[in-house]
Amino acid sequence: MLADKIIIVGNVSEDPFAIDVAHSFGQEADISDLIALKNFANGEFCPRFLSDEQDRSQIGDGLHGATVVIVSVDSDGQTRQTLALRNFLIARAAKDNGAAKVVLVEPDLFYSAQDRGPRQEHGPTSYVRDAVDYKRFDGQPFSSLLYAELLKASGVDAVVTVHNHSRFVQAVFRKTFDSDFTNLVPSEVYAHYLTHSDVIDVGTSGANLVLCAPDKGASEFVETMHRALGLPDAGICRLAKDRTGERKVEIRVAHDSPVPLEGLAGKDVVVFDDMVRTGSTIVKACQALQEGKPRRVLFCVSHFYSSEEGRENMATPAIHEILTLNSLPTILNRDTQGRLRRKMVVLKIEKWIARHLREYSGLAPGPLLEDFYAVDLSSKNPRWRPSMRP
Repeated sequence: MLADKIIIVGNVSEDPFAIDVAHSFGQEADISDLIALKNFANGEFCPRFLSDEQDRSQIGDGLHGATVVIVSVDSDGQTRQTLALRNFLIARAAKDNGAAKVVLVEPDLFYSAQDRGPRQEHGPTSYVRDAVDYKRFDGQPFSSLLYAELLKASGVDAVVTVHNHSRFVQAVFRKTFDSDFTNLVPSEVYAHYLTHSDVIDVGTSGANLVLCAPDKGASEFVETMHRALGLPDAGICRLAKDRTGERKVEIRVAHDSPVPLEGLAGKDVVVFDDMVRTGSTIVKACQALQEGKPRRVLFCVSHFYSSEEGRENMATPAIHEILTLNSLPTILNRDTQGRLRRKMVVLKIEKWIARHLREYSGLAPGPLLEDFYAVDLSSKNPRWRPSMRP
């Protein structure tokens, strides 16, 4: 029946992201035919992997030998806390019915922002923590460790995420899951779109292009992007922050930046970051870059938390276009995009994730070698064409 198979499910009924991952992977059965996600009258959630009601030969063992993949993304109708609990119960249902392995695919890994705690053993930091740093977390749990431990206890054997921002969290998950933790870096997705669309003008060998790291944390990814693009003449600009008050930060081009401020004139500048919430810092960064008189400034961000404040801030003319992933699928909603839809491009990564899952499972990537992501942009975007209909 389901023995020796890879079964992809979502943790919300009819979740488009999970359905697209399963379809791109090559799973023929609908997710809704594999698992029922129901709530009892008292509100308690109870997932159930479906089987032939007449077959009583494999009771409690219907998933024997199977690898179950749980695809977990943000949902309009569920909080992250609810989604996390659903992950635990689906994983336990899989293991309680004979699954050999459970893999959680969570593109924006829950609780990653809570990557330290108030005690010395709370957080494998790369620096020496002082009392000020410990005090920031006084009285609260080390939530990312707790989430990893609860996933493990529920039956999850491996975790796959996308462009996780915290090395501390990555270290916690690698230790908890015996190194079966994968942080997918979307450099090939960005590189392909930037070089196969009209969003920027790279010039000869990248001479018209400058890649920008808004802070030290983004520098490694910018270096990765430089290699992925394969444009030897593309420049790199690094920004620095100067704290001028308790809550005031000034941003400037760093003194040791390979490309100085005046080197941006007439160039296309692409700023890379892993996430954006309010957008206030990235707006300051792009405003600082505009002082160098570039032709365009593009902001690439993997996880876009769309909020009213963020949409208001990022409507600034200092940012000409925004390129993001659908790791938070609600960003595909035009109302969620708001007036940013005029300059927002969403790269849909379900096929890219499915390709990784096939490789992870020892399967050939199939027909995904070239067609490994999809592009979604509003007709309000000046670069939209009728052929781009989603």
